[in-house]
Amino acid sequence: MPPDELSDDELPDASVVLPCAELAPTITFFVERLGFRLDRISPADDPRAADLSGHGLQLRLRRDAHDPPATLHLPVDPLGASHDSPRELRAPNGTRIEFGEVARASSPGAPSREIVVDRGDAPGRWVAGRAGMRYRDLVPGRAGGRFIASRIQVPDGGPVPDRVHFHAVRAQTIFCVQGWVRVVYEDQGEPFVLEPGDLVLQPPGIRHRVLESSPGLEVLECACPAEHDTHFDHGLELPTRVLRPARDFGGQRFVRSIASDATWDVCAETGLACRDTGVAAATGGVAGVRVLRAARAGPDAHAGGDAQPMRAPRPDAGYRFLHVLGGSVELVRADGDALRLAGRDSVLVPPGVPCALGAASADLELFELRLDVAD
Repeated sequence: MPPDELSDDELPDASVVLPCAELAPTITFFVERLGFRLDRISPADDPRAADLSGHGLQLRLRRDAHDPPATLHLPVDPLGASHDSPRELRAPNGTRIEFGEVARASSPGAPSREIVVDRGDAPGRWVAGRAGMRYRDLVPGRAGGRFIASRIQVPDGGPVPDRVHFHAVRAQTIFCVQGWVRVVYEDQGEPFVLEPGDLVLQPPGIRHRVLESSPGLEVLECACPAEHDTHFDHGLELPTRVLRPARDFGGQRFVRSIASDATWDVCAETGLACRDTGVAAATGGVAGVRVLRAARAGPDAHAGGDAQPMRAPRPDAGYRFLHVLGGSVELVRADGDALRLAGRDSVLVPPGVPCALGAASADLELFELRLDVAD
């Protein structure tokens, strides 16, 4: 057996191999400066390999390895952090050592007062995302990192290669636009199917999984902040055995709003028929989602009319995101200019910018999300 190899009983389960021109000073650095433990060295007379462990890592230093230097990330500096402590070091073998939290998205930039428009028929801009899904960003600039809205597609359908996971978010909703998708959520019972018009509120930290979908599935996902972590939970199986529909997740509760069960009312603010999804109540006002349609008088308030009475433009305290699901509508600004929205167009209106919905087509269907984002 070569001197730098060990039997299966002696080897750690797995290790990261780091190249090393000079073994002794590198071992000293990792042990004395970084707090690793030396577990093995071989051979004794002219060492060519050493195994170290610490900080949840197994390392193998090898003199005969010729790979480029690697980077190790440690959550804290073992010698203690201070204001003048380095945020990174270089080991004698060239390994870069980073200290501190894993790099996150930068802090939100200065809020813009410009209305952001995305035209649904604009070409391209689809990117490959997680679990074989295709994403299209609907809010260029993402409100300085405060908000993201995406069209998400699964073109071929069938089983989705997803895992049980959760998101570090302040608010997140999924709205089914076309096709269907089968999903399952922690403590919410057996898997169920989202169909066009159905919505779920995914509160912070709720474990869930996408199971399968129809060909051509498309959903609209809205989330705050724009860049957020997705964590995988390898120890939890879904569905869970308990049913807790009112469970609190980070101050919010899960919502499943089913389009076929919806109640429609005429909204005094817009003059349109309105279906509330229950998101505002479940998030304590952090977010709210409604679906709007052209309205006419009478009990069938969700059926179409031609134009709605004009309401005076007024500002909102938070962000207002609109996505046209069908038909068309005007967004009227305080100066009277009207922006026509149709065909999967989207618009984000920042806080404090007055606007109102104007003339709507008889077949209008509009997704509206209001978001209270703290800067």
